[in-house]
Amino acid sequence: MTTAETSENGQEAAGGRQAKIVALVVAVSFFMQILDGTIVTTSLPQMAASFGVQPVSMSIGITVYMLTMAAFIPLSGWLGDRFGARRVFLMSIGVFTGASLFCGLSGGLAEFVLWRAVQGAGSALMTPVGRIIVLKNARKSELVQAIALITWPALTAPVIGPVLGGFITTYASWHWNFLINIPIGVLGMALVLRFVPEQRDADPSPLDLMGFILSAAGLTFLLAALELSVKGDGGLLPVLAMLAAGLVLSVMATRHFLAVDNPLLDLSAFRVQTFSMSTLSAGTACRMAINATPFLLPLLFQLGFGLSSIAAGTYLLVYFLGNFSMKAVTTPLLRFFGFRTVLGLNGLIAALSIVACGFLSPETPPFLIHALLFLAGLSRSMEFTALNTLAFADINPAQRSSASTLSSMLQQVSMLLGVAVAAAVLNIASALRGAETPVLADFRWAFVLVGAIGVISSLRFLQLPAEAGAEVSGHRRFQKS
Repeated sequence: MTTAETSENGQEAAGGRQAKIVALVVAVSFFMQILDGTIVTTSLPQMAASFGVQPVSMSIGITVYMLTMAAFIPLSGWLGDRFGARRVFLMSIGVFTGASLFCGLSGGLAEFVLWRAVQGAGSALMTPVGRIIVLKNARKSELVQAIALITWPALTAPVIGPVLGGFITTYASWHWNFLINIPIGVLGMALVLRFVPEQRDADPSPLDLMGFILSAAGLTFLLAALELSVKGDGGLLPVLAMLAAGLVLSVMATRHFLAVDNPLLDLSAFRVQTFSMSTLSAGTACRMAINATPFLLPLLFQLGFGLSSIAAGTYLLVYFLGNFSMKAVTTPLLRFFGFRTVLGLNGLIAALSIVACGFLSPETPPFLIHALLFLAGLSRSMEFTALNTLAFADINPAQRSSASTLSSMLQQVSMLLGVAVAAAVLNIASALRGAETPVLADFRWAFVLVGAIGVISSLRFLQLPAEAGAEVSGHRRFQKS
């Protein structure tokens, strides 16, 4: 090997290490953000008692966080291009961390809601801008590992959050569910300053204010409708009205983006098959099915099995273990089988494992429940990593910011849509029996329907070319051609 080749290999190895370090830094911040969204739900009764309000009033803290986040997500890509992704990412962590401090120190509901809104604004910028940073620092051959690193927080935090939140609320106080973000946020900012290089566009486009207003309002109304449908408050009419408003505004935003010269969001990414299928069509349906599972499982174990929250949490830890264990083999599997086979076959396994959860009962041997949950966790991790990586496999540098923003928007919709569909099935099944609380049979219908959506979406992935995303996965068939 010549000196030049040795030097080139050394530079590639150094570049690969840099990409992994950047992805790890981003993952730390993502973990804090997603953990906060799940950890707080377990402490709402204690917070209500502390504020002197009814527990149902505390739901506004979750709603305002979600709606503020929805309103600011469309702006994230432009801000990253205009002011630099590193600077905006650092600012988003700082805003989120500072708001977490004041949430934990809040003495009343109004004060808490205000800081939750600020926290939601910081959260809105964190995910899309963090993903942009990873995309800019990783070569295509490093993309699978980099995306896998920033995907694990979304897989683990929703499972760990309720268990950790219950532990903190029981043995400390609800304040620490927010104050725990302070050291994580400070560490995240220090790591960004140390390891993330500054990159910004030389000639950013002006702000498309009308596009921002239309897209932010459309996404906010859509998510509000889905959130309200899950809670079941206010009746069907407000849900339908907000859903209609969200759809109309989203259509108006789409037409606007296609008509102007410098749109806030470049929709050309949807012309790329790998992006559109992994985010908009089959990808949304697949995420919807898988995202319903962490919502249904705790309810199944507590309402269907009659277990305590701690006992239900032990089953969820097995589910988390499956998510975590898949990381070591994600890259080799994608390299050997390719995206089409993995998304189709693994997606089918994930969907069928969801269906199988509907047939669990208190009489099912624990080792079978553990095995099924571990399998569901494995397939969930594989599917999410493959989807998130394929989405950006063929996206060119000019499309990265908009593609990352669009992906974040659609993931928010799919997450709430999965919960809304699962909750609707449970409510309908209970209503048909004339009962208010779901029983084991009602959960069976929910798991089967959600799993069926997963099966259909998995089969859609077989329409992808065999070499889809092969430059990223290193699929052997691509390398032989």
